[in-house]
Amino acid sequence: MSSSPGSAAAFRIPSHEPAVTECASLSCTLGEVVTEPGAVTAVVIAGLVAIVAFAYVRDAKETARRERRRVLDERDAFEEFAARVADLDPAPAELTTTAFDGSAVGVKRADRVAGSGRGGDVRLRRVLAAYRDTVMSLPHYRAEYDETIPESLAAELGPDAATSLASNGTLSTGAQSALTERSRHAATARSDLAEAIGAEIDALTDAEAELACVDRRRRRLIEHLDGVEHDRTGAAIDVWERLDDLEGECEELAAERQRALDDPPMTPDLGSGQDDDRAFYSYLYGGGDGPRFPVLAQVSELAERVRADADRVASQVSRGG
Repeated sequence: MSSSPGSAAAFRIPSHEPAVTECASLSCTLGEVVTEPGAVTAVVIAGLVAIVAFAYVRDAKETARRERRRVLDERDAFEEFAARVADLDPAPAELTTTAFDGSAVGVKRADRVAGSGRGGDVRLRRVLAAYRDTVMSLPHYRAEYDETIPESLAAELGPDAATSLASNGTLSTGAQSALTERSRHAATARSDLAEAIGAEIDALTDAEAELACVDRRRRRLIEHLDGVEHDRTGAAIDVWERLDDLEGECEELAAERQRALDDPPMTPDLGSGQDDDRAFYSYLYGGGDGPRFPVLAQVSELAERVRADADRVASQVSRGG
């Protein structure tokens, strides 16, 4: 995750399209199923009680928890970097020249200073070493972004950060103040992001509980029907109607999640003028193999199981119980 100066949070969003299916209503009435020749097949009701695994939601929770831990690690690293920079003695005013000016050429110049171990003021080398030992030392950071220290400074704290250091060849009072302030801003942005991810984890937990409740009732209905010895046709019709109600609950769960997607816990700045209402979920889930909208995918899977059960129950009715 990257944050740029002046924005609440800017994210590097991977390109990934969601694999989500719609949660549709039962496609036929009980009468249509009963009179459909292809539906009149032998069915063993006891075999329909398998538990839905909810893998999409559980994988999403694991992804969110892992990302939240990484974000908190980055927050701590930027806080430590800010503290180290603030503790340095700035160069005397007569040894410094420009303030932050935004020129990109300074990134390469700062790269040479960072890589050579020579040239420039010792304060500058200490700044670069502090960044290396804090932010760049995070296990995931270098592998994920594959940037040099000055490139990362430019991406996280603004392109003029590395430029000013390279232009002055030392650490001016203005550069020190700006680096400290921007690093603290980066830490605050990550705190906000970690809170938003925490809210999403809570939402996933609630969704999993609601889905589990629907699935538990679905299985109990089938188990009940399997144990009925008299008037199995009447019992099957009653179970079919209750399954229809459960699918309606699935549709409502999907609608609730859609409303939540329209009001994400954070609306990140994509940093390029883009406007994506789903940017938070793209950031969180877009880089993996799972669906971009795991709750909707999970609701769809459960609704399909409910419909399959209803079709099989209808087949039992067509056979006269």
